[in-house]
Amino acid sequence: MGAFIEFDKVTKQYGTADRVFYALKDASFTIEQGEMVVILGPSGAGKSTLLNLLGGMDVASSGSIISCGEDISQYNDNQLTGYRARNVAVVFQFYNLIPTLTAYENVALMRDIVNDTMDPKEALESVGLGDHMHQFPAQMSGGEQQRVALARALVNRPDILLADEPTGNLDPKTSEEIMKLLEQINERGTTVLVVTHNKEIVNQMKKRVVTMHDGVIISDEKEGGYHEA
Repeated sequence: MGAFIEFDKVTKQYGTADRVFYALKDASFTIEQGEMVVILGPSGAGKSTLLNLLGGMDVASSGSIISCGEDISQYNDNQLTGYRARNVAVVFQFYNLIPTLTAYENVALMRDIVNDTMDPKEALESVGLGDHMHQFPAQMSGGEQQRVALARALVNRPDILLADEPTGNLDPKTSEEIMKLLEQINERGTTVLVVTHNKEIVNQMKKRVVTMHDGVIISDEKEGGYHEA
């Protein structure tokens, strides 16, 4: 049986033959089910492109992407839509909550997209917000809003959680709490990929670190730390 996630010489390019820009170039790596991987690199390194391809939000120019046992690089639009709803969830730097809905209602929205979701109350309790279900985003701190975003991501029981700069708008203490929560989610069995520039947290976590630069993976360390690319 192959790896849970496998990129094989994956390239994403833009432009024409005269002027080609590589957002990702010949990326090859594998991730086992239940791993937690940190992706590092400066702005424009290709980190978000990698997450977008794995999340089924973009399509590779060449190469193959295996995820959850399927070659998603061969999927059509309808198959990618089903994959995004069924297998993967994404959390961003900005919480993307609907301000006129409560925490519970923001999470419950996923019921309109996915069948057999977790109970929104259970999802909120799993991120420590059982007492905040009926609050609106404006009544919550940034850390609490990011927890709501995590609960919304978890409600469809994804196989893979992608977190793109999830602590980018948070203070150091809250950032550490969010990263610990991501670790707990990972310990429950979800495969987690996280892009972060938080040097202290990366060094504390001692997780696998993939470093990128100019669309190329330049290092892959099993128990890595923060290195400038």
